[in-house]
Amino acid sequence: MTLVRRATPEDAGELLRLRQVMIDSMPGANSDADWQSASLATVTGRLADPSSGFAAFVVDHPERSGSLAALVVGTVEYRIGRAGNPHGRVGYVFSVATDPDTRRRGYARACMEALVDWLREQGVGQIDLTASPDAVPLYASLGFVRQPDPLMRLRF
Repeated sequence: MTLVRRATPEDAGELLRLRQVMIDSMPGANSDADWQSASLATVTGRLADPSSGFAAFVVDHPERSGSLAALVVGTVEYRIGRAGNPHGRVGYVFSVATDPDTRRRGYARACMEALVDWLREQGVGQIDLTASPDAVPLYASLGFVRQPDPLMRLRF
């Protein structure tokens, strides 16, 4: 059985390391990891506040003490309600990552299941995520369905 647990502030550095693993796996990714030191205090603070609407679920690395094998991170966001989600609570999943030497062991699935359970407990009406082609089978097996993507972005 896979031991999934909610991440603690002490896991912040490892969360950022695995996030970079995920970023590095994307086409055209910026592999400059200098952002991690600037992000550490923010992530630590969010992990320390269980009421922040931010949660990470992790599996400890079976061979490296103090390291993580996998993680899934999500947030609860508020949007004005609508039919099917009158309270406007939406879960968003991001930073699904597995250490390269622990892949294909079911760790990401176990973390996703824990996060989905947590988001349900938070009363979300839907859960959104962006899927890489490699991850689509996992998400589909959990019931996620591809949506038409009208996403646009403005960066500052």
